[in-house]
Amino acid sequence: MKTLRYALLMLVLAATSVAAQPSTDKKAPQPAQIDRNGVLMLVRSTILAVHHANLTGNYTVLRDLGAPGFQQANTAARLAEIFADLRAKNFDLTGVAVLEPQLSLLPQIEANGMMRMAGSFPSVPLQVNFELLFAPDAGRWKLFGVALNLGQSGPAPPPPAPVAQKEPAKPAVAAKPTQKPAASHARPSP
Repeated sequence: MKTLRYALLMLVLAATSVAAQPSTDKKAPQPAQIDRNGVLMLVRSTILAVHHANLTGNYTVLRDLGAPGFQQANTAARLAEIFADLRAKNFDLTGVAVLEPQLSLLPQIEANGMMRMAGSFPSVPLQVNFELLFAPDAGRWKLFGVALNLGQSGPAPPPPAPVAQKEPAKPAVAAKPTQKPAASHARPSP
């Protein structure tokens, strides 16, 4: 099954803190200081916000939950366009509220100070793959970028092998018994 790509909002804004850092400061990503519950809340609330926006067609709340750079780069109408394909698929994302995400990229702080993480929610019939980017704002992590796509939930079985045409099978000939079978119910003679 083809993986469907839905939205990629990883933003690079010249007027944000990304441009404010000197170009000589090329630090490697560092592990983020965030506990498991914090990760779960950020991932689940973000994907559920996208789901609610898709259900209602109103992307204002999703936009307003984002960091200032996210809000500047996106109008509610633009977000509606970005998520139009996902909305048209009418895929229920509420499973993320109870499923455990499998992180493929543990939360890390990028050189620009943003926190990035990625993973998936293995579910049936499709799994939800995500990559999220959060910017620090007034002591909280706020959405700065989201990438969602739906993919196959497990390994795909190989396609069936073509059936080779065989000659028609000949009927089997039963062997003749060499001995008479014994009677199963014998009648006593009078």
